[in-house]
Amino acid sequence: MSASISLTNLAWSTPDGRTLFSGLTLHFGRGRTGLVGRNGIGKTTLLKLIAGGLVPQTGEVSIHGRLAMLDQTVQAAADAAVADLFGVADGLALLRRAEAGLLVADDQVGIDWTLETRIARALRRFGLQLALDAPLTNLSGGQLTRAKLAALAFAKPDFALLDEPTNNLDRDGRAAVMAMLAEWQGGAIIVSHDRDLLETMDTIVELTSRGATSYGGNWSSYRARKAIELASARQQLADAERRVGALAHAAQRGQERKARKDRVGRNKGRRGDIPAIALGLRKAGSENTAGEAARLAERRRQQASEAVDAARQRIEILQPLAVALPSTGLSATKTVLEIDALSGGYQIGCPIVENFTLKLVGPERVAIGGPNGSGKTTLLSLITGGLPPWSGRVRIMTGFAMLDQQVSLLDRSVSIRDNFRRINPGCDENACRAALARFMFRADAALQIVSGLSGGQALRAGLACVLGGPAPPALLILDEPTNHLDIDAIEAVEAGLRGYDGALLVVSHDPAFLATIGITRWVQLQVPPRA
Repeated sequence: MSASISLTNLAWSTPDGRTLFSGLTLHFGRGRTGLVGRNGIGKTTLLKLIAGGLVPQTGEVSIHGRLAMLDQTVQAAADAAVADLFGVADGLALLRRAEAGLLVADDQVGIDWTLETRIARALRRFGLQLALDAPLTNLSGGQLTRAKLAALAFAKPDFALLDEPTNNLDRDGRAAVMAMLAEWQGGAIIVSHDRDLLETMDTIVELTSRGATSYGGNWSSYRARKAIELASARQQLADAERRVGALAHAAQRGQERKARKDRVGRNKGRRGDIPAIALGLRKAGSENTAGEAARLAERRRQQASEAVDAARQRIEILQPLAVALPSTGLSATKTVLEIDALSGGYQIGCPIVENFTLKLVGPERVAIGGPNGSGKTTLLSLITGGLPPWSGRVRIMTGFAMLDQQVSLLDRSVSIRDNFRRINPGCDENACRAALARFMFRADAALQIVSGLSGGQALRAGLACVLGGPAPPALLILDEPTNHLDIDAIEAVEAGLRGYDGALLVVSHDPAFLATIGITRWVQLQVPPRA
């Protein structure tokens, strides 16, 4: 039987009772499937259910073939080495004993003498030259992701489950992922917001609060279909709203006619034109008829209102997030940031950033680029005070905000709403709720505790707290801002940042994002030489 994954009537709810899936049925065969959907909708959870890391509450996961999964985790155990990613510790130990002459000839029958060569080849495919005993804690996030991808390709599973595989990867690393998937002979399910990667998919599966829908073709084909669906949903909403209006107008006319008729009847009764008993019967009949008409009108109104609600919910799913930012008031001639001969790192004698100089004036938009391991995140830590410099000087001469990949400016123990009020102390409750609603944290969603959010939701909450206030900072420093956002949110943030009139300092490997937000200057870092 060929490799396949089947999900039947799958159900899963979060610990707080929020339903992610109910009656979800999907089938995956050979080919590359891009799994997309908004942050918090359950994409990573679905991969974990398939991989066996979670057990479905109801339903069944049926798998034919071997699986291997790449998760989003960029932390590594303190004692883990490169060899541990490949699961070959026993084979390497046997090789070492043979090389030391500790095995007799019969014991050497099961030795894989090509093991180290094949692992080195897999690592080189992703641009790495690493010793197998190299500690994983010495690797940057991008290098660790590359090493994990090399181990996955080395294992040659029937199905690859990849959760945001191009997060933390530089241009070469992204190209290596695409090359690997282009040659992939089995099945692959890829959760990704990388639009270039999604263009190479055979199928797009979208998860929404209503379930899952499969679209044949790549990202462009999917977007074209979605545009048609959005136009249809908007038309349905307009039709439903017109129907509600027409029913309300008809009900008003009916009430006015009844009032006129009742008034005529009362006048005749007072003049004695109609006997009292006939008048009473007419009144009772009128009331019965009116009651029946009212009940019918109410049923129609309820049906029309439900149609409006359904159309609005469909648009909510189809329509992207919209972000509008107030002005920072930054002058075009004001010096925002000065960095002079900055050097620093984590281990004395091994600088990661050395003699770095930069000046930002006015609303410049500067991208910090460079390969994995070149020190981009370290540089931002030195600039913002997270890491003390060894030498040199940093001067930030305006208000600023830093959004790192962990969104550490948020207090994870309290709600989004409480974080917003802390970061924007001048905002009242109405202004706070309106700002959070623009970032799709409406009503009770604004009361979610940050520790319970997905990575993408947390970053969206951080953006809401920093950019949603009445006076955004004049300098915004972003470290891989698109890593955990869904594509609709990325496009909305792009739209917002295009209208942002402050200065931007951005570390990102997403070329589409950088092009869209109008980067004006590139600063390229190089991997420092290692002793």
